[in-house]
Order: sequence, then C-alpha cells, then structure tokens
Amino acid sequence: MMAIHSPLRSYQAMLFIPLPFVVALLLLILFVTVLRRDEEAQPNRPFLALILLAVLQSVLSGLRWGYGVQAVGVIMPVTAAMVPPLAYAGVSRLVRTSRRPLPTRIALHAVPAAVILLLMVFRRDAIDLALVFVFVGYALAILLLMRPGADALRLAPFEGAVPAYRAIIFAAAALCLSASVDIFVFFDFTWAHGEHALTLISISNLAVLVILGIAAAAASRSRAPAETVEAVLKSETTEDKETIATVDALMEAKKLYRDANLNLDRLARKAGIPTRQISAAINRAMDKNVSQYVNDYRIGEACRLLAASQKSVTEVMFEVGFQTKSNFNREFRRVTDMTPLAWRERKGGSGVSSASS
Repeated sequence: MMAIHSPLRSYQAMLFIPLPFVVALLLLILFVTVLRRDEEAQPNRPFLALILLAVLQSVLSGLRWGYGVQAVGVIMPVTAAMVPPLAYAGVSRLVRTSRRPLPTRIALHAVPAAVILLLMVFRRDAIDLALVFVFVGYALAILLLMRPGADALRLAPFEGAVPAYRAIIFAAAALCLSASVDIFVFFDFTWAHGEHALTLISISNLAVLVILGIAAAAASRSRAPAETVEAVLKSETTEDKETIATVDALMEAKKLYRDANLNLDRLARKAGIPTRQISAAINRAMDKNVSQYVNDYRIGEACRLLAASQKSVTEVMFEVGFQTKSNFNREFRRVTDMTPLAWRERKGGSGVSSASS
C-alpha cells in the first residue's frame, strides 16, 4: 500500500512545492527586464525594491509552506509589512515630489515594520490584525492619490499614464485582497482550526505577489521634476480657455506631443502653467484627461502621415510619439473608431483633416 501511494505523494509534492520558487524566478526575471528597460532613465527605486521584496516573500513562502521551515515565520510578517509602504512610495513618486527630506520619508515608511517587530516581542496574537490595518490603510492612501484619475500621474509619460493608472489600481486591490485573506485565515483558525488556511495562503500569497510585481513593473518609470511649487488652482471659465489656448499654441508650434517621454510635469514647465491648472482646465472644458488630449494630437498627425506618406505604421507610430503598438492601436481606435491600416486603406492617398480636435 505504501509503495502505491508514495509515488503519488511525490508527484503531488513536485507540483506544489516548487511553485513559490518558480514565481520568485519569474519575478526576478521581471526585475532584470525592468532594470534594463529603465537603464537610461531615472528608475523608480521603490517599485524596483517592491519587485525584489516580492521575490523574497515568494522564497520565504516556499520555504515555510513547502518545506516546513518554520523559522522563516519570524521574518515573513516584518517583510510583509514593508510591501504596502514600498507600493505607496512608488506611486507617490509618479504623483508628486514630496517636500519631506528623504530620511524623514524613510523613517515614516519604516513605522509599520517597526510596529510588527514590537508586536512579535510583546503581542504576537495582534500581528495579523496589525497587518490588515497596514495593508488596508496604504491601499486607501494609494486610491486617495489616484482620485484625479490618470492625470494624477503627472511624472509618468502620457503614453503610459493610463496603463500605469490601471496597474496602480490593481496594486491597491491586491493589497486589499491580502488583507481579506488574513481576515479569512484568522476566522478559519478560530472556527475550523486552520483546515483551509494552508491552501488559501499558498494560492493567495502567490497571486498577490505576482499582481504587485507586474503592477510595479508597469508603473516603474518616473522622472524627478525640476520644480515643486504649484500655484493655487482657480476655477474660472475664462482662465480654463486661456490655459488651453496656451497649451494648444505650444503643441502646434513646437509639436511637444512628439516627445515620447512627455508628461504632465514637463508640459507644465514648458507652458509655464501649474500642473493642476492644466489638468483641471482640460478636464472641465474638454471632458478628457491630459493624456487623451496629448494623444489626440499624436493620432491627428498619425492620420495625416498615414494618408499622405508611404511610411509604415511602425514608423508613423514612433514619429508621432508612441513607443508601443498596443497603446498606439488603442488610442487610434479611440479617436477614429478604426485601426491604422483600415484608416490608410479608407483614405488612400488623399489628404485628411486633423483628428486632434
């Protein structure tokens, strides 16, 4: 009987035990990919650190739940408490430049890990509840930063602002998911003696780590602005019109939209207008965010080039400021309701009007 079941147990172990380590390897590859992609730009270090921390958490999870190394249980709550602050710090770098000095910011974000360390010494039974508050609290803080939508990411290039915004929302959802799992596990141990805890922890932890890693990679690029002072936002309609007229003139004269790394902060510096004033004016007067406004200009020129030149779709894509085909095709369809190739076939060699209005 033992001879019959033993291979089965080995087979099941081979399927289950290596999984956290496979996830760790994939996250490490993701980290290297992001690092190489951003090597010519200023990297978003909190997001890079978040990916590495996800690698560490995955390895620790594999050691504890796969091989029964209980000693790592002392480390895991502390490293877990470092995940939400890193996610928030990465998002904050895309949203604004903090006026607090770096040591102060590091000290503030180290508080959750320090609290967990103290609880491990004096009140171990409160660790799970504390982690729930940390994860939910930081998730709400991230969502609060994202209230203006994609325009909140004023340091992210316009082309990637919408995907980055979605990735950040997924990251906040992953933090909430992790907190929900901790609550479920607490009740499972209370009412069912942990009958379902192992399976739930194994699957959910890996899912959360993967989501956070991918989200951090998607929103990893940022650039520090040269200025941090913003004027007080006014809401007069005439001011909105003047703001848009200034930005329109700048777009048409200097064709700033061709800059693939253009972001709200850089646009504001070029126009000499505060970022919030530009964002609010475009939102109110045009019912769109700044990323869509800039991409409308890009698609408008793309339409002209596709109809009036023999350049390939890829050449046109790069020339007007896009870097990826997925973003180009998505925005082209949003503006024209057709693909770039369909537009070219429909317009043939005839001239077309701008689609940027």
